[in-house]
Amino acid sequence: MGSRPRFIDDLSRATSDAPGSDPLTALSDDALLDAYSRTVIGALERVQQAVAFISVERRLPGAPSGRDSRGARGGTGSGFLFTPDGYLLTNSHVVHGATHIKVTLADGAKFDADLVGDDPGSDLAVLRIGSPEPLPHVELGESSKLRVGQIAIAVGNPLGLAQTVTTGVVSALGRSLRSNSGRMIYDVIQTDAALNPGNSGGPLINSAGQVIGVNTAIIPGAQAICFATAIDTAKWVIMQIFAHGRVRRAYIGVAGTTRPLSRRVQRYFGLSSESGVHVMEIVKGSPAAFGGLRTDDTIVAIDALAVQDVDSLQRTLDVSRIDKPVNVTVLRGAQRLELTLTPVEQTI
Repeated sequence: MGSRPRFIDDLSRATSDAPGSDPLTALSDDALLDAYSRTVIGALERVQQAVAFISVERRLPGAPSGRDSRGARGGTGSGFLFTPDGYLLTNSHVVHGATHIKVTLADGAKFDADLVGDDPGSDLAVLRIGSPEPLPHVELGESSKLRVGQIAIAVGNPLGLAQTVTTGVVSALGRSLRSNSGRMIYDVIQTDAALNPGNSGGPLINSAGQVIGVNTAIIPGAQAICFATAIDTAKWVIMQIFAHGRVRRAYIGVAGTTRPLSRRVQRYFGLSSESGVHVMEIVKGSPAAFGGLRTDDTIVAIDALAVQDVDSLQRTLDVSRIDKPVNVTVLRGAQRLELTLTPVEQTI
């Protein structure tokens, strides 16, 4: 066998005051811990000045108009600046319906904020504050490049405790989460970095200090199961809001529920899907009504893309299909029909 490497002897001498332990292992653990700490501190230093505390006022039902605090109730959350000229990203549920929004930055500076655009469907909103000087802002990363197990750091203001930092890892990718509006948010990041009420809208960052998600939700009663909207989704929402003041989605005017398809039905109609969307209601004057769709029809495809459930129907009806004819495959009794509908832009 070869001789013992000199650096091990050096480590042994350096840790000779730790009896009963392997000096190499002990020092290696310390070095790893120090490296982890330096990573978290370095990432935090890149973003903490851009993380904001958001407080809102909402008028109570039946309260008089104006700024009478007796007729208002408050709420708080987090957000972060993503441009030097004062644009912030937060959750829609933090600011939706607010009559007054105030932003407090890490240095204590306070600003009144304007709502640029609000998208309950993705639970995201864009705010803007005015400042004569360039403001600290984050760098947006790429959630498409994330890997399960990498470091995830959450920054925010849980329960009003400003600039709170929690750490963990990316626990899973590609989750789905239902927003307050009822729509599904796709490609959601699951993390075990602890979140609490007030973290909503704050950044989830990687070890380089880049924002990889917008902290959104927890599962009450669960431990270390938290969710963030992927930053790639947020980028798309931001561009939609900048371009249109809102997020544009297609609408055909149906209410439905997921219906399993028997193996016999699948074989008879040559379907690969095990379920479709059973149409429960059709809005009068809607594209579905004009296109000949009926209650009790089962939608199984749109433009040859399988529709297995209500969520896949919503996902398929994206902005690219607004005002463009689409081919809808439905099952009606013993018939398989192809109907042509022209979705319009959703206005609610």
